[in-house]
Amino acid sequence: MLIENFSPRIRTINDLQQINKITEIIIGAAIEVHKALGPGLLESAYETCLAFELIERGLKIEQQKALPVVYKDVKLDCGYRLDLIVNNSVHSMHSVVINSWR
Repeated sequence: MLIENFSPRIRTINDLQQINKITEIIIGAAIEVHKALGPGLLESAYETCLAFELIERGLKIEQQKALPVVYKDVKLDCGYRLDLIVNNSVHSMHSVVINSWR
């Protein structure tokens, strides 16, 4: 079983530096959301606020993007979803980050 890869491959040091810069922005935005909301809300509230923060910081995001499973060269929708895709390169699993601060 394979899961289709949405991320471009890192080919150069510049690619890696760009990913690191985006990651720093994501972490900063997640901290901002957690400071404002605190613990205890539904995951959807954190996701919506994090998406807002990332857009405010100039990043392009996609929410709840389907992640098909490829089986025998056929893409099957098995219900997997990526919480956030940031700038077509970083997949954010924000619930892991937010919940770890509780």
